[in-house]
Amino acid sequence: MTGEISTRVRLRYSKTGRIRYTSQRDMARAWERALRRAHLPIAYSEGFSPRPLLSFSLALPTGCESSAEYIDLRFREGEEGPTGVRVAEASGSSGADEVARLLSDLVPPGIEIESAAALDGAGGSLQEQVTSCSWSVEVTQMSTAQLTERVDYLLAAATVPIERERKGRRVTDDLRPSILRLEVVGPGEGPGVIRLDADLATKPRGVRPGELLGGISPQVRLVRARRTAQWIDDADGRQEPLTRDGRLPTSVPSLAAERS
Repeated sequence: MTGEISTRVRLRYSKTGRIRYTSQRDMARAWERALRRAHLPIAYSEGFSPRPLLSFSLALPTGCESSAEYIDLRFREGEEGPTGVRVAEASGSSGADEVARLLSDLVPPGIEIESAAALDGAGGSLQEQVTSCSWSVEVTQMSTAQLTERVDYLLAAATVPIERERKGRRVTDDLRPSILRLEVVGPGEGPGVIRLDADLATKPRGVRPGELLGGISPQVRLVRARRTAQWIDDADGRQEPLTRDGRLPTSVPSLAAERS
């Protein structure tokens, strides 16, 4: 196989099934193994302990599924991998599609690569660009009427204090500014399960589904949670880092270069 790929490629993928219990660190190792097995000329950081230059979007809480995860890959410009793929600064989407094809059979079960796109060389960190996430959360231990009442109460509150751990210490934060949208949708999958949809801000720090439920009521219990979208705010409104049909945002804020 021969062809050209860009120095930077973004992949969109889903994470479902048992692999949702895999940590972010172990997921990074799984991607590194897949890249080695695909014989792609991935770029490495400099220093005493070089690491592959992979940039992930916001970390997914362990135990949660997602239909909107992202990874940026950086390749060594001018080099050619054993598969005959040559890395070039400018490349069309076919090169990104070829990267996705090579990796699709090498990533763990439960990971499905949905789209790919070549990036220019000036993009910033995905973690810095994403400003909010959409979630589908299924819960139990409350009736629809009780849950609706609690959600309405939370949305009307000026502050919603919750306790959470930060750097090994228990701290109190106000949850309310992070809740951009929250609504009871209806029955979920299974008896007594109710589905909530939420849009949660990621700055100044992200909100986990369990923390959201803690703000609603200590009575409610999480059944499952799925991240359905990650969003970038730019001059053209809210956009995804990469759509399922391979479209990138039309513009993004100027950000610092990606961290190694």
